[in-house]
Amino acid sequence: MTRVLITGFAPFGGERVNPSWQAASLVAAEPPAGLTITATELPCVFGTSLDALREAIRASAPDLVLCLGQAGGRPGVTVERVGINVDDARIPDNAGHQPIDEPVVPGGPAAYFSTLPVKACVAAMREAGVPAAVSNTAGTYVCNHVAYGLGHLIATEFPHLRGGFAHVPWTPEQVTDGTAPALEPATVARGVRALLVAAVNTPADQDLKVTEGATH
Repeated sequence: MTRVLITGFAPFGGERVNPSWQAASLVAAEPPAGLTITATELPCVFGTSLDALREAIRASAPDLVLCLGQAGGRPGVTVERVGINVDDARIPDNAGHQPIDEPVVPGGPAAYFSTLPVKACVAAMREAGVPAAVSNTAGTYVCNHVAYGLGHLIATEFPHLRGGFAHVPWTPEQVTDGTAPALEPATVARGVRALLVAAVNTPADQDLKVTEGATH
């Protein structure tokens, strides 16, 4: 059995729910065959979120880590290619912190690439009927903080791990006026299950050689 740690975030920005944690909980409750999944809710707080992630990795001893976050306005699940070493918060986090142009890890590399096969993961979700795409920016809020922080943890403390980050859209209950894309958590969870199977079965250095680039 492959051990997987999946994380989502607590609600933030005045929202009542966070679809990343909803999806993570559903996947853990009904994991794909051959996977043992532990789900952990991370606080939407700079610094503290990485402490919680490190503790969860130590407690669950996973082979693979997938962190999920909310990206309102995106139409599908987006697998992040890279996390960058900067915190630049548009709004305060849940503890009132609002870092501006500060490093996630002082002295750390400029960026960490995902060690998941991002294109194979996207293809698997589309095959499962879930809209998905490769993303080349995880933003500069707590999601990117965790995406970069996970890469740093893998590079410095847990070299046996593979891991990466994916963003999920708002849920319909968050977009009651119909002015932005939304997906049901169950649909997102179906895509994430397909993502995990692809990630487990495809080494990052054997990712699909297909076009998923962007011109802007």
